[in-house]
This record gives sequence, C-alpha cells and structure tokens, in this order.
Amino acid sequence: MRKNPLTLLLLAGIFTVFTGMVLYAQDAREPVVRGLFATLPDEAPVPDDNLMTAEKVELGKMLYFEPRLSASGVISCHTCHNLSLGGTDRLPTSLGHNFQTGGRNAPTVLNAAFFNLQFWDGRANGLEAQAQGPIQAGVEMAMPADLAVSTIADIEGYQPYFEAAFPGEENPITFENIAKAIASFERTLITPDDALDQYLRGDESALSDDAKRGMEVVAQVGCLACHNGPMLSLGTLISFRHGNDVGAAKVTGEEADEYLFRIATWRNVSLTAPYFHDGSAATLEDAVRTMASVQLNRTLTDDEVKYIVAFLSSLEGDIPEVTIPELPAD
Repeated sequence: MRKNPLTLLLLAGIFTVFTGMVLYAQDAREPVVRGLFATLPDEAPVPDDNLMTAEKVELGKMLYFEPRLSASGVISCHTCHNLSLGGTDRLPTSLGHNFQTGGRNAPTVLNAAFFNLQFWDGRANGLEAQAQGPIQAGVEMAMPADLAVSTIADIEGYQPYFEAAFPGEENPITFENIAKAIASFERTLITPDDALDQYLRGDESALSDDAKRGMEVVAQVGCLACHNGPMLSLGTLISFRHGNDVGAAKVTGEEADEYLFRIATWRNVSLTAPYFHDGSAATLEDAVRTMASVQLNRTLTDDEVKYIVAFLSSLEGDIPEVTIPELPAD
C-alpha cells in the first residue's frame, strides 16, 4: 500500500501549523481561518467513467436502500449508513450478517465523495470500489457478486431502471453498474453551508463566541496539521496507536502500515458518535481529549475542550432531504 506516509504528512503539518502561528501572531484571526480552512463545494467530483445522470442517481438511491442485496435480505447500505443518523448507525462497531461485527465503526457516508481513500484503512479508492466491498463482505452483507447480480436481475421491476441509467448496454445489470449507481447516489449526499462555511464567506455572526475561540484553540494546539481544507481532513492515512486494531496492516500485512487509519472528517462530527475506528470514544469530549493525548502528547484544560467542542458542534451542514424509495416487488 503506502510506505511511511507519516513523514511527508508531518512535514506538511509542521508547515501548516507554522504558517497558522505566523498569521495568528499578526493578530489576524481571519487570515488564520481563511488560510487553513475552506468552504465545502456544492458539488462532489465525478469520475469520467461514471458520469452523473438523474436516472443513475434514482437507481442508486433504490439500491442504497435495497436489503435484497444482502444474503439475509434485511441489510442494506442504509442499515449502517443511516441518513437519519448522520450517515452512520451510531453503534461502536456495526452489526452485519448473522449479527457479526467487523470490529470497526461505520464512517459517515455524508461527504464521503470528497475522499479518494475509502474505509478506515484506505483499502478502496473511490466510491465505486467502496460500494462493492460491504455487499460481498462476509461480516457485512455476505452476498457474492454473482448472486447479487442474479438477485437484482430476477426482480423484473429493476430492468427499466438499469436500462435508463445505463442506456445502450446490452446487459446493464452488472455488479459494476450496481456499484456505479450507488456511488452516483452517494455523490449527492453532501452537506455544505455549515456555520464555518458561512463564517468563511463573511458572516461573523454564524459562529458563536465559544466556537470562534475553539477555532483558535485547534489552530494553537496543532489539530490543523491533519484537519484542514474543505473536508477538515487531509483524507490520507496517519498513524493512530489507539486500541488493538492494526489498521491498514490488517489488509496489507506490511509492518510499515501498522496503525495507519484515514483521518476522519470534522464535517457533521457532532452527529456521528461514537468516535474512532473502534467506536471507543462515546462523546466528542472523550474524542477531543484522546486525540490531544495520543496524537499531540498534550493534556487539554476543561476550557480548551469546551471551546473545541463548541467549534466542532458548529460544523453541521445542510443535510439533503432523501425520501425512502419504493422498491420493485419480487
């Protein structure tokens, strides 16, 4: 996979934090923020081999809610990435087929389209690759690809939806197209215009005084080395030695990949408890204290935690309204 990305990341982080400190020293809160944060775009990037269409999005929404893509017939993408719960299931680790668990917390699907690396260990590149994983995983939906295709193909009502989403294809119901449709729908699940976005656009009143102070604190203590840009995350893997999970090394078997995990986004973070890859932090306060201790070797004061949590709690964007689709009958 990736060999020792931590060195490059730390160098970038040091430069980022140093830049922020210089700007802050110039008594310029606004330049600090504008230099290290960015507003979330209104649209997610789209790959050339899976262009967005209304028909593809409609089909993808149906498949996202489709429990018949699982061996049990009761688990769908929405089971673990519930759009009423911040795009997660709010469980420490998700339950899958036969009540099994893979031992990891479900990352939010909201704004996932802005990440290249998917899953906590970054083993999938892009939403299309990610969508194929849980369907086939034995501890999740436990549905082999060929059986998923035959199951959907046997539901006659799906045929016109696939033909509209993938026009001109002789046999449009394929596992690749199932994943492409789901990925297209997921690209609509973005949440722009949170309080930080409004603040960055010039609305000083969008953030509370405590949130503004928290914004300063995260810059001062070093959080922004990893949590910056439009996703408030570099989107890369970084060492996080917390718990027994060895991270990316579980996939690659490489010692250099031990304890590497994708940096979580701060967007909508107040909606996605519990936290970390193992769901071991029940609250934002717990997560903030642990991150400061493990990653920054720092013990935060109660006030620092309060202000940081106030800032993080301001990062809830406009969640799109999604109506539950009516699925074709067997």
